[in-house]
Parts: sequence; C-alpha cells; structure tokens
Amino acid sequence: MAACLLAAAPAFAQAAGDHARDPKTTEVWAPVPTIVATPVGIAPSDAIVLFDGRDVSAWESEQGGRVPWSVADGALTVVPGSKGIRTRQSFCDIQLHVEWRTPVETKGFEGQNRGNSGIFLQALYELQVLDSYNNATYANGQAGSIYKQAMPLVNASRAPGQWQSYDIIWKAPRFSQGGGLTTPARITVLHNGVLVQDDTVLAGKTEYIGAPSYAPHACAPLYLQEHDSKVSYRNIWVREL
Repeated sequence: MAACLLAAAPAFAQAAGDHARDPKTTEVWAPVPTIVATPVGIAPSDAIVLFDGRDVSAWESEQGGRVPWSVADGALTVVPGSKGIRTRQSFCDIQLHVEWRTPVETKGFEGQNRGNSGIFLQALYELQVLDSYNNATYANGQAGSIYKQAMPLVNASRAPGQWQSYDIIWKAPRFSQGGGLTTPARITVLHNGVLVQDDTVLAGKTEYIGAPSYAPHACAPLYLQEHDSKVSYRNIWVREL
C-alpha cells in the first residue's frame, strides 16, 4: 500500500504542477464589460451630455427657471451679477468632464478676483475654478483646489483666455439611517490631464468661513458658481458610476 502511494505521489505532483502552469486557471470570461464607444472629441456613448455648445435644457437658475448666462460660439458664459446655475438632474457617484476658460483681460484683477467660479459636486462641495496663471492667492483657494480644504498637488493652469479641462471622479458621501456619516466624500481630479487631487478625502461641505462639516443629504445637482467674472464653460458631460 505504502509503495503504491509513493509511486503515485510524483504523478499527483506533476498533475498539480501542470494545473498551476495552465493560464486558463486565471481567466475570467463573465460578466463581459459593457462596450462604451469613445469617439475623439465627443462624449462617451454612455455619458449624459449636460452642455454641447448650444443646448442648456439640462440646466436651470439656482433659484429655478431660465438659465441667466449667455450662450455664444459654443460656450456658456457667466453673466456677472446674475445667479449660479444647477443641473435639473441630481447625481451621486460620477465621472465628470468640464472645460472652462477665464477672461483674457486681467488688468486690475488679482487673487480671488481673477476668473473666479466654481464647480460644486452635489451642490455642496466646491472644486475651485480660478485664473491661477501667475496669480498668487492662498494655496487651498487656487485652481484645482477643493476650496478651503485641499490644495492641488501642482499648478497646471494655462494662461487666461485658453481653454482648460477638469476630469473628475467623485464618490459621494454615505450616511446611516440615523444621519451619521459612514463614508466621507472622495475626489480625484486631473487638471489639463495632470493629477491635482489624488483620491482626496473631504472633511465636509465647502465653507467660506469656518471648518467644513457633514450633514446628511441625498444625491443632488451639479452647480456652477457665478462669482462676478465672465468665466466660460463648454463640453460638459457626466457618467454615473
């Protein structure tokens, strides 16, 4: 009996070794990922197009009603003294692409007064839009910052008047049934293709004065800020994750 087992052992070892060397043992065939078409210069096929250069039907004034900004030459431009705008649809976890441009004229403007706007995720958490090209301001308030919370890893700003882009991965915060925070919000941002926020954990909603904090909320609209500057936007699309 013992002799038989000893004789069989090399055969079992060889079989186990052959199995370990078989590439099929680590191949996964299902489920098959959904096909998403990605034409050059066009939003992915599964994206929700929020602004295509003409149509603003996805947006409304922050108070509801007509969008108070101007649309010309494929761009949606802030009208200073009006109000911000928000999407009619609410979002939680998303991939967001936004292109933006600050005014060419900078004479007499500096710091936070130069090309200021903002992209608010879930209407509460601000990714700063600002002309930060040779324009000194506090680091957690420049372009690419999570306003008053997290400075960007680098300053990837282009000169005023040039189009810039943000590519954003947003993970919404989660709350318990009792209203307590279970998972904080997280954000990754590429500014002009350069990583400026790397899975940054947010301490709460954006505050101009005081420390950020959380309060329970559901999915909410995207919001673009009006901050007394003629900042323009174009090619805005979102993918729900």
